[in-house]
Parts: sequence; C-alpha cells; structure tokens
Amino acid sequence: MMARSTALFIDRITMTTIAAVSANELKIKGISALEAILGNRDEAIISVRGKPRYVVMDLAHYEQLREAEIHAAWQEARAAKAQGDYHSETAETHIAQLQQELAEHAV
Repeated sequence: MMARSTALFIDRITMTTIAAVSANELKIKGISALEAILGNRDEAIISVRGKPRYVVMDLAHYEQLREAEIHAAWQEARAAKAQGDYHSETAETHIAQLQQELAEHAV
C-alpha cells in the first residue's frame, strides 16, 4: 500500500505512472518508505521540493536495464562493423592519437 503522501509522475517514454516519495518522507521513514512503493512497482522517484530528482529501483531491475543497455551497444557495434564503419589500429597508435588530441585541446 502506498503512503498517503506518495505522488505519481508520468513516465514520458512509457506513459505509465511512477510512484514518488519526497526526500523529507524518506528522511523520516527511511528505507521503509521506498519498500512500500517498490513492493508492487519496478521504480520509485524521490522528489525534492516537489520536483522529481532521483530514480530508485531494486537491484534485479537495475541489472536487467544494464544488460539491455549493454546488449544495445553490442548490436550497435555489430551494425557499425557490418557497414564498414570502423577502423583498425594498434593500441600504441590509438594512445598516441589520444595524446595528440589532448595536447591540441589543452587549456
């Protein structure tokens, strides 16, 4: 059951609601305020002065998101390779190039 002062925000991507707890409520109730929200949801928002500021989720959900992010990057790299959008060089050459770029953009 959500706390009485829990607010709801709309996720602009999925157009679903995400429950929120205020930073003050979190300070007073501690982790139990988050556990009450995360009991039946994947994510909770911590709001500061009425504005959404942080997202909290259980570790299993975070790991799923990281896995999806890594998989998407892998797919992007495979597509770039298939299109010939890459180049090969030795580590030494790459390091030298990075050092040159750093020197050129040094303040």
